[in-house]
Amino acid sequence: MQISAFIKCVPPAFVSQSAFSDTTTLPFSPIKLGILIGWVYLCFYTVQYIHFSTVIPKNQKTVAYIVALFLGPLLILAMLTVPLSVVIFRVLRKSAEEHGVKDKIQDAIANLRAVHFGTSRNESNIRLLNSSGTELKDIYTYGKSSQRDTHILDLTEQIIWNALQERASDILIDSKDESLYAIRFRVDGLLREIEQMDTDTCKAVINSIKAVSNMDISEKRRPQDGSFIAKTTDGTVSFRVASAGAISGEKLSIRVLSQNTGLFTLENIGLSEKQRTIIREAMVKPSGMILMCGPTGSGKTTTLYGMLNEIDLFLRNVITVEDPIEYVLPNASQIEVNPKADITFGSALRSILRQDPDVICVGEIRDEETAGIALRAAQTGHLVLATIHSNSNASALIRLLDLGVSSLLLAEGLSLLVSQRLFRVLCNSCKVPAELSAVQIRDFTQKKVNYRNIYQPKGCEKCYGTGYKGRSAIFDILALDDNLKASIASNQLLITQLREEGDKRGQSNIQKQGLRKVVTGITSLDEIKRVVG
Repeated sequence: MQISAFIKCVPPAFVSQSAFSDTTTLPFSPIKLGILIGWVYLCFYTVQYIHFSTVIPKNQKTVAYIVALFLGPLLILAMLTVPLSVVIFRVLRKSAEEHGVKDKIQDAIANLRAVHFGTSRNESNIRLLNSSGTELKDIYTYGKSSQRDTHILDLTEQIIWNALQERASDILIDSKDESLYAIRFRVDGLLREIEQMDTDTCKAVINSIKAVSNMDISEKRRPQDGSFIAKTTDGTVSFRVASAGAISGEKLSIRVLSQNTGLFTLENIGLSEKQRTIIREAMVKPSGMILMCGPTGSGKTTTLYGMLNEIDLFLRNVITVEDPIEYVLPNASQIEVNPKADITFGSALRSILRQDPDVICVGEIRDEETAGIALRAAQTGHLVLATIHSNSNASALIRLLDLGVSSLLLAEGLSLLVSQRLFRVLCNSCKVPAELSAVQIRDFTQKKVNYRNIYQPKGCEKCYGTGYKGRSAIFDILALDDNLKASIASNQLLITQLREEGDKRGQSNIQKQGLRKVVTGITSLDEIKRVVG
């Protein structure tokens, strides 16, 4: 009875909704509207993330876009919680084991790096394999080894992945002192330090790379060579590895064999229209040698592949001898040099001549035997494309003579010399008009050169602060006419005269080509001076 009496005493406003119904109400809930806007924003953010992600294959991105448009926030939550839970689990499990504090800290750092670069990178983005197709994790007893070994393998794959993302042509791992190693990438021809690493961790990384390259891990003083490949969502990339013992530790050099080399043509490597015409006229001839000249890293092989892409491989039998094979050409027979199996440039060329070739490509002329066989093949109805290390066209002739090639054979077989250099291209996002001195403006004015389109680098995030992004080439082409061939054959062309006048002429041509690139805003004056001198 007391309860019923209490209820009767309570005012009606407290037991009915009339008190609330009298207040002003909104036609929508602000909280629900905010949640809806946030949900839509996260959905579009996830779609954008998937668009630029290399984890998801291109043929599956359409389905991923549809899923992200409806479940974007849930996908973001999964990406945040799953790596974090993995890190916590690994750290707790590692703490339960009897290890030192240093190992625990290194394991935690390695796990955080794995989260930073993406979950399961070694399973989704990149896989390292040796020449026989065995994965690094199988070679390095992945799964049976300790947790620290797992982190080292992940770190190794991250280094290779970063090099591919930054378009590096070389990866250098060498010691700075007894306690520190430096990892550097060569991008657009110049070295850039990426990371510093303690000696113990870096030595483990070096061992993992040597293991996948079929090199002896226990040998740290004798120079070794090896190779491995990387499988990514964009294709397969090959790597060539060389190790050497130094005073403060072992040094490792990794050459990235560009997967885009075979995609170049004569139109997109920097040749002018006149130069392309000269090269094509030499290539349509049934015989003769086209010789590419230049120092190491000047892009000779890329130009060589550009020439091969001009040839109809269905109508002409093309056979190449390379060390190593950088790009697989469909419908062409490619032979890789292997000294251990007694496959050299000379022995391979002798066997090629018995296989009815129309076009022979020689990766590099290194000795008298290779030069002699190639030049004789150029005389007997074969088109020969070859490269040689030299500073200019004139130096290439002198080197062939120094190798012991007879002047008559050289005059009859050689038809075209192409010397080239690579220069860095200005970044279009940050290049600014060049600040020229009064003397430079006066010189350009006297030569009737428009200097208003000359730019200089500034640096931004897209070019990593260098001011340059990508490279192109400048060329000096020398066609051997009848008069020059007659002078070479009769030994009337003195070597000293050829070296002085030929080098001077070649240097002048390279400088003119470089100046054209400068006044059109492609590169800077400082870059051409660095490349040409």
